[in-house]
Amino acid sequence: MSEKVERIRNIALIGHGGAGKTSLAEALLYDSGVIKRLGSVDEGNSAMDFEPEELKRTSSISSGFHQLNWKNHTVNLIDTPGDQNFFSDTKSCMQAADGVVVVVDAVDGVKVQTELAWEFAREFELPCVIFINRLDRERADFNRTFEDAKVSFEPKPIILQVPIGSEAEFKGAVDLIRNQAYVYGAGGKAKKEDIPADMQDLVESEREVLIENIAEADDALIEKYLEGERLSDEELNAALRNGVLSHTFVPVICGSATKNIGIDLLMDFIVTSMPSPADRGPRKGIDPDSGNEIERAPDENAPFSAYVVKTLADPYAGRLTIFRVVSGKLGRDGTFYNPNKDNKERFTQLLSIAGKEQKAATEAGPGAIAAVAKLKETATGDTLCDSSNKIQYACAEPLPSLISFAMTAKSKGDEDKIFISLTKLLEEDPSLKLERVVETKEILLSGLGQIHIETVLEKLKRKFGVEAQLNTPKVPYRETIKGTARVQGKHKKQTGGHGQFGDCWIQIESLPRGKGFEFVNAIVGGVIPKQYIPAVEKGIVESCQKGILAGFPTVDFKVTLDDGSFHQVDSSEMAFKIAGSLAFKKAVEGANPTLLEPIMKVQVITPEDFMGDIMGDLNGRRGKVLGMDNAGKNQVINAQVPMAEFLSYASDLRSMTGGRGIFTMEFSHYDEVPAQIAEKIIEETKRSQE
Repeated sequence: MSEKVERIRNIALIGHGGAGKTSLAEALLYDSGVIKRLGSVDEGNSAMDFEPEELKRTSSISSGFHQLNWKNHTVNLIDTPGDQNFFSDTKSCMQAADGVVVVVDAVDGVKVQTELAWEFAREFELPCVIFINRLDRERADFNRTFEDAKVSFEPKPIILQVPIGSEAEFKGAVDLIRNQAYVYGAGGKAKKEDIPADMQDLVESEREVLIENIAEADDALIEKYLEGERLSDEELNAALRNGVLSHTFVPVICGSATKNIGIDLLMDFIVTSMPSPADRGPRKGIDPDSGNEIERAPDENAPFSAYVVKTLADPYAGRLTIFRVVSGKLGRDGTFYNPNKDNKERFTQLLSIAGKEQKAATEAGPGAIAAVAKLKETATGDTLCDSSNKIQYACAEPLPSLISFAMTAKSKGDEDKIFISLTKLLEEDPSLKLERVVETKEILLSGLGQIHIETVLEKLKRKFGVEAQLNTPKVPYRETIKGTARVQGKHKKQTGGHGQFGDCWIQIESLPRGKGFEFVNAIVGGVIPKQYIPAVEKGIVESCQKGILAGFPTVDFKVTLDDGSFHQVDSSEMAFKIAGSLAFKKAVEGANPTLLEPIMKVQVITPEDFMGDIMGDLNGRRGKVLGMDNAGKNQVINAQVPMAEFLSYASDLRSMTGGRGIFTMEFSHYDEVPAQIAEKIIEETKRSQE
């Protein structure tokens, strides 16, 4: 393995919105000399947040990438969003990392989005370090936050540093392995000092606990420790790194990003104890031709392979594709193969990403995060590889949509332009879904929350010059029957020439929910000629698209065609199609028709304090609670709720839990609407149609 790969660190900053990830990225870039002044998220001049939508909200809505050098190591930083609305991007871009810094606010502690980001890190098997940030703030509490982390996270967090001072008096940290105090002055310059006298007992006891925890990662070391021998700093650092890489424990470091305290110590930890691409080892994929599992080592001499973690859409510059190189090497320009699309793509310039800027790059080897512009077919999640050595990697699926809005153009004639522009934004954000709903004749835009959708509208206006408005979507109700009926459908019409004659008898009966429509031909003796039977079925199929109660599609029924008659001259396919349609409408009327509504499978994750409110709210929405589970310090409620009652749940849950509750939702099944509610829906629908 080349020394170059050993000296790369790909690090994602993850955590809840407002914990200070972007401020931490700013401090890391400043301390390493990449930027000359420390920008601020609140002032809108940070290196990582630059989109107008981010500046407006003073928070990240998209993952930012930047590169720095520290002690002969290249560190690729990935600053991920912490807002639930943009968390699909967080998950996608974390795949480019080899390790993560979990940023936790020392005032607010571990919030639910931090726990979700932690789950992503576990899913991708990424080693972690916890950075307790904002220790200079009022009500900041290191010990309380650490205890919170112990309850929330697995494997166990262990303290690597203890803070010197608290709140406004916070001024540095004691490194427990080095047994050294670091005190910070103006501009974040650290000065080595003796451990304060009032902290010596605390430091001694915490150091003992730390050494015991670290030694557990190395059998030889634990033996030496138990025999009372002194462990050297070199031995402790080696065991610390082994423990991090093997997920035995998660070190806890402290500081303040905005005051630039402890940032250099965090950087030292990243280059000494976090994994390189070489430490992560080969990545598994499949051979797209044979389906066999194969792998690629992070080696420059291996065939080229990479996977796409993010796509940016620009109406002028075109598509920008950001990818993580797994193996092999790319030059300034060239061609690669995309097995997902089964085509070759050519690029004319290799780029590295530095915040809002893209800089020309000469090469990209294993572990590099690079970009190319104007690929035609390649999308987020696709693999790029050598056409003579194909491999395809599995990438994380986008998070499921939680909220939908019906979209209409503000200006007449802009409908097609909106649809085309939205399709481009969907390339950038795979968690968005765009669909035309046949039942309601609406265009639905679905995403992770209202802010997510509103941000899309802002981008639509800024990037493509078109404006859209959002409406609450109509619920796609359906109709069905609960009984059976046997009726005749007869169409007879005399005109001057040939008349029209079609006559059929059908029996209609209900089918189990979700079975759709079934047609049975039970005609014997040729009472209806074979060529007219498909016409009867077609008449029924067309009529069932608009049910008799409120015009919603009719589903889950079986029709048996068992009798009828025909006329040698006047019968035709059209006549039998009309007869089938008449028979269907008459049969449904006599078979106890009813309205169906979509039921959603819902999972709500919330701190225990809000359980009562949430359960009461779900019951008030006609929800059915199916069960509850524990998830660390949170509770998980599984329920089924009618879609009609759940259209505004994202904002309602946020209000109920102060932003600490999250939920997922997916379609489950259709079920009967209670009679009283069905009457109102039918009345309102008929009124709107009139």
